[in-house]
Parts: sequence; structure tokens; C-alpha cells
Amino acid sequence: MSSNAPHDLQLRFLLPTAGVRGVAVLLQDTWQAMAERAVYPQAVAELLGEAAAAAALFTAHAKIDGRLSVQLRGQGALRTLFTECTAAGTLRGIAQLDEAALDGSMPPPSRDLRTLGRDALLAITIENPALGGREPMRYQGLVEIDTASLDEAFEGYFRQSEQLPTRMLLACDGQRAAGFMLQALPGDPGDHDGWTRVGALFDTLGAAELLALAPAEVVHRLFHEEAPELLGEQPLQFACSCSRERVGAMLVSLGNDEARAAVAAGGGQAHVRCEFCGEDYRFDDSQLTTLFRATAAEHPVAPGIQ
Repeated sequence: MSSNAPHDLQLRFLLPTAGVRGVAVLLQDTWQAMAERAVYPQAVAELLGEAAAAAALFTAHAKIDGRLSVQLRGQGALRTLFTECTAAGTLRGIAQLDEAALDGSMPPPSRDLRTLGRDALLAITIENPALGGREPMRYQGLVEIDTASLDEAFEGYFRQSEQLPTRMLLACDGQRAAGFMLQALPGDPGDHDGWTRVGALFDTLGAAELLALAPAEVVHRLFHEEAPELLGEQPLQFACSCSRERVGAMLVSLGNDEARAAVAAGGGQAHVRCEFCGEDYRFDDSQLTTLFRATAAEHPVAPGIQ
């Protein structure tokens, strides 16, 4: 990869003759910023990077005005894995392990999704803002986990739930995470062997090459004879949606007694740490008083019936 090539982006492209659309994602600084906020076993770190790349892939074709998340829940050493990509191209993610995996009393996490347990769940959730101050509009698709890898699980989801032939490759190493997805164009079958021909070319792509090359280089290497049309790039970056205002609202939602108890337990300050970005937020008694007064002024209690 050229040193001047962008390291964090989403590239959409079209293979018009074959009737196929595609997305390529590469994360370098974004992935490193996400990974450095916690120390994960290698298998978990790689799954987290792949899930982040998948979330960025999916926002390319879905109608996203808010955010799209990928969540994995299991009953084994890996309990929860969550990644999120917004319409603005910001990503964040986190993984949580069973305490027994942390102290070594159970086997370490595996990359094989089938080790997550019988009730394991993989979900894709889209949350778009609603108009008029109403609750956000949410759509969730559940992915059946009967495969070893994330990309195979997502291929099965699109094939069964969306009736959309899909090929996907996800990869992650210590420096980068990447993803590549092909889908048959809805309503456009292309030429008679387009999907088969493009799939055979896709099968020549390996994880090492996907991680090493810029997205446009991958598209050119695979499909230069298909006259690909590059539809646009979106820069990607790590960012967290936490803020002091949101944490303050969370404390107010606990109620006065519980919020004051958090201050007392913290030696004079309620201490909240964002698990996604590591930002620390602290509130003392006087700051809590200000928060509760502001909330009371915004939402006064309705007078009783006289």
C-alpha cells in the first residue's frame, strides 16, 4: 500500500455488466484507536476488528441516517461483542469476557463462533432518528450462528433473510481490519454468468491481500476486466458518542437518592468511565444539585387537581 494512500475508508463500487454491487473497507488508525482502549486475547481482538469492518460495510447500502451496530452475545468465554458505525463514518466497539476466562479457570476465547454456546446471538441493528422528538426508529435482524466465521454467518443472513446473494471476506490483524462484500443488484440479474464469474474472481482474494492493499487497489486487482465503476469513498474514523451531558442525564435518571449514594461511594465524586473510549466523568454533590435543578426546570411537575 502506498504511504500516501488513505488508511481508513469505505469504497462503494459497481460491476454493471455482471449486475453486482460491492463495498470495500479498510481500517488502520480507526482500528488501532479502538483496540488500544482494552487488552483483548488475540481471538477476541480479531473478531472485534472483523465486526467493525462488517458494520462499516453494511452502512454502505442500508439506509442509515443514524447508526448501525453489530452485536454478538455468547455463553462461553466471550460474553458480548459490540461494534457500531454511524452515517457520518464514525466507529466504536467493545468486547466483554467471562470472568472465568480472565482468571484462566475456563478455556480462552476462540475465533470459532460455534464455541459461543447454543443460545449465542448475532444481531444487526439499524437505528435512525425520528422526527418530532419521537423514539428512534429501530430495525433488527438476527443472524443464525451455525458457521465458524463471521463472514460466513453474514453471508447466510443475507441469503436467507434478505434473499440477496452475498459474498463477504473479513480480516483483522494487529495493525488493520478490513472487509469486502459483493451483492447481486436487486432487480438486475446482469449477464447470464455474471454472479458466477465475479464469485470466481472473489475466491482468489485472501485475507493477507485484503489487509495489505487499499480498497481501490483490491477492486482493480480483482475486477479490472469487469470495468468497475467507483461510486464514492467515505472517510472512517474512531469516535465515541459519550458526553458529559449524556452521563449527567444518566445520573439524573437514577434518581436523587441513588445518585447521591454514588457520590458518597466515590469519596465525594460520582465516577463514570465510558467503556468504549475510556473517558472519565466525575460529578460532585454541588454538580448533581445543578443537574437535578436544571431537569426540574425543564420538566416541572404538573399541578394537582384542586
